[in-house]
Amino acid sequence: MPNSADNADQPWWKGAVLYQIYPRSFQDSNDDGIGDLNGITQRLDHIARLGADAIWISPFYPSPMRDFGYDIADYCDVDPIFGTLADFDALVARAHALGLKVTIDQVFAHSSDLHDWFTQSRASRNGDKADWYVWADPQADGTPPNNWQSVFGGPAWTWDARRGQYYMHQFLTSQPQLNVHNSQVQDALLDVMRFWLDRGVDGFRLDALNHAMHDPEFRDNPPAPDDGSPRTRPFDFQIKRYSQSHPAIIPFVERIRTLCNEYGAIFTVAEVGGALAEEEMKAYTAGEKRLNSAYGFTFLYAPVLTPALVAETVDRWPDEPDMGWPSWAFENHDAPRALSRWCAPEDRPAFARMKMTLLMALRGNAILYQGEELGITQVDIPFERLQDPEAIANWPLTLSRDGARTPLPWAADAAQAGFSGVEPWLPHGEDHLALAVDQQEADPGSLLHFTRAMLALRKANPALRHGALDILVADEACLAFRRTCADQSLLCLFNLSSEAIARPVDLDGSGRILMAVNGAAPGDLPPYAALLIEQ
Repeated sequence: MPNSADNADQPWWKGAVLYQIYPRSFQDSNDDGIGDLNGITQRLDHIARLGADAIWISPFYPSPMRDFGYDIADYCDVDPIFGTLADFDALVARAHALGLKVTIDQVFAHSSDLHDWFTQSRASRNGDKADWYVWADPQADGTPPNNWQSVFGGPAWTWDARRGQYYMHQFLTSQPQLNVHNSQVQDALLDVMRFWLDRGVDGFRLDALNHAMHDPEFRDNPPAPDDGSPRTRPFDFQIKRYSQSHPAIIPFVERIRTLCNEYGAIFTVAEVGGALAEEEMKAYTAGEKRLNSAYGFTFLYAPVLTPALVAETVDRWPDEPDMGWPSWAFENHDAPRALSRWCAPEDRPAFARMKMTLLMALRGNAILYQGEELGITQVDIPFERLQDPEAIANWPLTLSRDGARTPLPWAADAAQAGFSGVEPWLPHGEDHLALAVDQQEADPGSLLHFTRAMLALRKANPALRHGALDILVADEACLAFRRTCADQSLLCLFNLSSEAIARPVDLDGSGRILMAVNGAAPGDLPPYAALLIEQ
């Protein structure tokens, strides 16, 4: 087997596995039903044993929690429900002691309406921060400046009588849009990053980055053609040509990279959604002066996982000069759990192993969402327990994000599955106790143990971590690709169907088997089988 020292020539983040932590639901250390920073610190051993390279912590900043932390009232502190800055410093110290890098969310498209910047901005058209948010006069009839719609429903504009203007918000009315065109706003946001870099963080995930800048001329968005897909929000009826994705985002991205370079090997990854996601992901990561990586929602929202989807997606990120480095996530806090989307309930144990093998075999960074290593499924949250503002506003046509945000089950027989001593903010899934960490620790054949083995295999084989990827076969059921680097070539075979494939492909299946999943063999791929062969 190639020596893992072959990976030493690459930056730590290239090919890394990041473990996403949703703080409210990871571990409650003070029995208030909500997870916190000290709870994360207590459970970092679990992530280190898993073999992840880094953690990504979703927002923990002071916030009214109308969008559960993605509405930030102070970028440079910790919300009391999560702890203190001292708790964060202790978390970073413990993570580093365990060999884990720490990345945190940065939300630069908008803040909370309770942020002091917005308080000052709405107070006067002439104040120091008057132009720190996106304001516009009404049309002659008093209606909003244009037809832009918010993601969560309704116009992207709210009237503010104090200024006698509308302010823009792409999400909730309580999330006013920052005017990132303003160089002073950019300076302030870079100072925020510097604050956390000085506290020892190793990277940033940039939330909804393509939402950060708008068309200053406020032109109307054109209507979107009806492609037959369900349209549950006014937002779905428009092409977002002018309300987001302004070209000036790229110079700001370059300022971010310049700052991070001052601190060494700092990792930056952008979240990019929308119809032009792939184009924007590539633009934000091209060359050596922009972000390190980006990821989108191709897999997160896909209703099925097919060989064609995988092939088409990864083929767009070839190993070429100046091409950015992708990141991939099958699950996160905004998307339904993959096992509830992609397979029948009776197939979940086998599918989970195949899915984990595929994620670890793709070229790019792999992002694991908490509980994915346990095979956690989507929880059906009743309306009276919903917390997600988007789901409440669009009930019942929008699937609740709460179903993917439920507390982790740590111990099957403990109160609240070991998450808290009191009832948590969201209920546990009925089937989650059987998937608890302590149950899987005691079972050598569990998905948890398998995930550790896959992460170790990825780390030990440079072709998996850094190598090129070439699709060989992508038919209705079979996916085959080759991962190669200077000293290694791996054949990766997958059956993405519930039917066995005999003699799956006309390929030379000889070599040393590194991983055989669900009974796979060179001449036979049972349902949801996977095979990695070093040749």
